[in-house]
Amino acid sequence: MTWDDAKARAALRALFDAAVASADPRVVLARHLPERPRGRVVVVGAGKSAAVMAAAVEAAWPDVPLSGVVVTRYGHGHPTSRIEVLEASHPVPDAAGAHAARRILDAVAGLTADDLVLFLVSGGGSALTTLPADGLSLAELMAVNKALLASGANIHEMNCIRRHLSAFSGGRLALAAAPARVVTLAISDVPGDDPASIASGPTVPDPTSFADARALVSLYGMALPEAATAHLARAESETPKSGDPRLAGAEYRFIATPRMALEAAAKAAKGMGLAPLILGDALEGEARELGKVLAGIALSARAHGSPVGAPCVLLSGGETTVTIGREGGGRGGRNAECLLGCAVTLAGAPGIWALMGDTDGIDGSEDNAGAIATPETLARARAAGLDPRAELAAHDSWGLFHALGDLLVTGPTLTNVNDFRAVLVG
Repeated sequence: MTWDDAKARAALRALFDAAVASADPRVVLARHLPERPRGRVVVVGAGKSAAVMAAAVEAAWPDVPLSGVVVTRYGHGHPTSRIEVLEASHPVPDAAGAHAARRILDAVAGLTADDLVLFLVSGGGSALTTLPADGLSLAELMAVNKALLASGANIHEMNCIRRHLSAFSGGRLALAAAPARVVTLAISDVPGDDPASIASGPTVPDPTSFADARALVSLYGMALPEAATAHLARAESETPKSGDPRLAGAEYRFIATPRMALEAAAKAAKGMGLAPLILGDALEGEARELGKVLAGIALSARAHGSPVGAPCVLLSGGETTVTIGREGGGRGGRNAECLLGCAVTLAGAPGIWALMGDTDGIDGSEDNAGAIATPETLARARAAGLDPRAELAAHDSWGLFHALGDLLVTGPTLTNVNDFRAVLVG
C-alpha cells in the first residue's frame, strides 16, 4: 500500500477518533455502576467529562431517584434532568470552581451507611474544585496553580502540592461523605492511572505528606505565595492515609484509561494495514525531548524495521511537561510542542507523518486538541517565513501549526484519557 499525504492524515485522524470514542462515558459507564443501595443515591463529580458522565448515570438508572451536583469546564456542559451541572474555569481556577467544591461537600453531608455517593471524576478535576484550605485565599491558590504549571513538575508532583493546600482533595471528599458508601467512577488522565493523582484524589487515601510537598517546592524552586509556604510549613490537618477507617467504604473503578484508548487505536490501525506498536501509556518528560525520541524510533523503523517494520504506527500516551524560562513563551500546548520537536528532528524525512493531541480536545490553553506534522512541515514553515527551530525555542508551536493550517481542532470531546501520540511510518 502506498501512503500519500491525504491518506496518512486521514488515518491519523481516524486513530485519534478511535481512541477518544473508546473513552466515551455514554458507551462505557453503565456497566461499571454498583448495585443500587437501600438508601439515597447522591451523584457528585468533577472534571471535563463530569456532565456527560452524569447524563450517562441518568440514562442507566432512569427509575432511580437521583440528586447531586457536578462541575465541569466552561463549554463542556451536557443536558441532565436530575443532577445539577455547574461550570468553572480550567486550567486556571476561579471562584466558580471554589463554589462548586463547596456545593459538592454540602451535597454529601449528613448521609447514612445505607446511602450511596457516586463520585464521577475525570481530568481537570483539580482546577475545577480548587477550594482553599483554612487560612488560604482563592487568589493565593490561583498563584500556586500558575507556579505549578510553569515549574516543569509532572502531574503527580503538582497534585501532591495541590492536595496539601486544599479543603477538598486528598481524600477529604470521602471523609465528608462518611459513613455513606462512596464509589468513584474514574476516567484516568494521568500516567500510571494513580487514583491519588486523578483530580488530586478526593476520595482516596493520600500516599504523600506535607514534607513531600515542601520538598517538591524546593526541588523546582517554586515561588509560592507566603501564606501557601506557611501552610505547608505548619503541616496541620494532614490528609487521610491508607488504613484510615473513615475511608473503609470507599471503592474505586476505572471506566476508561489511556491504555484502553491506545489499544482501541491499535485495533483500528490493524484494520488499515498498519502494524501498531504501543510504546507506553505513561511517557513523560520535557515535551520537545520526547518528540526527539519518537522521531528517532520512527527513523529506525523506516530504515531498519526495528522495533517494528513499516508500514506501522507508533502509539503512545502520557503527559509531558513544558518548562517556560524567565523570558516567557509563545502560544502552544505540550502536544504541539512535542510534535514540533519531533518534526525538527525528522528534518523532512520522507514517509513519516505524526499526530499529537489531547483527548479532551484542548491542548494547553488554546482552542486546538493538537496538530499534525508531515514530511513537508519544515519546508512549508520556512516558505511562510517561519524558523521552526526558533519557534520551538520560543514555545510557539501553536503559531507555526496555525500558520500552516495543521492544527487539530475537535472542540470539547467530553472525555479525557490524557495525550495521544501517533507516528505513522508509511
